[in-house]
Amino acid sequence: MAAVKKPTGTLALLGGGEWQDPYRELDGALLAMSGGDEVLVLPAAAAFEHPGRVVERATEWFAGLGGTVVGLDVVNRRDAERDDLAKQARDAGFIYIADGSPLHLRSVLKGSALYAAIVKAYQGGAVLAASGAGATLLCDPMVDPRGGAYTVGLGLVGGLAVFPYHGKAAAHLRERSVELLPADATLVGLDEHTALLRLETGEWHVEGAGVATIYRTDQPTCELRGGEPITELLAQANA
Repeated sequence: MAAVKKPTGTLALLGGGEWQDPYRELDGALLAMSGGDEVLVLPAAAAFEHPGRVVERATEWFAGLGGTVVGLDVVNRRDAERDDLAKQARDAGFIYIADGSPLHLRSVLKGSALYAAIVKAYQGGAVLAASGAGATLLCDPMVDPRGGAYTVGLGLVGGLAVFPYHGKAAAHLRERSVELLPADATLVGLDEHTALLRLETGEWHVEGAGVATIYRTDQPTCELRGGEPITELLAQANA
């Protein structure tokens, strides 16, 4: 008998530039999909770059979409082990992981009570959005920002690597990520203001203003724009 796949919510992996006009339609749709009006924002990746300002920007942005923002006061590993903050995440209908340092974010979340709570919320039907650092970290393998090679991500999505800010990245970094791509993984280069959206049905779509560039070791490179489905191209990915 085939295994029954766990239910999940909606996942949005963004190439960067969160809370700006090109994402207005997508963020409005995600808010509606959540079934509520509250967004729980995790600013931990920006721990060394004024995380409070990250929450302020999110608050202003979602207010214009009819939503309210609650900042999750997590900037280090100690915070990520607090039971009260993990409960906030577990009970949330919409969680948004902000951009910043993917390596710091990994040190905060990997194996933590908070990350377990985020996964539980997502598997229970919550909307989970992650921009830039968060998008690449949720995957496994994870693109290493220090040189374009690969390291271990959190693995919420296996068999998929996301390269954020793809259109702006140095050519040698893009080339290195393509050259070192494992045979059993798909690399998606996401431009700023561009997202991969995985619906509850398991379908994947490209959304936003830019291009998603799909790399596989056994297929030609493919470029897709907003509104185009890419489920077949991500057949190896599992979330």
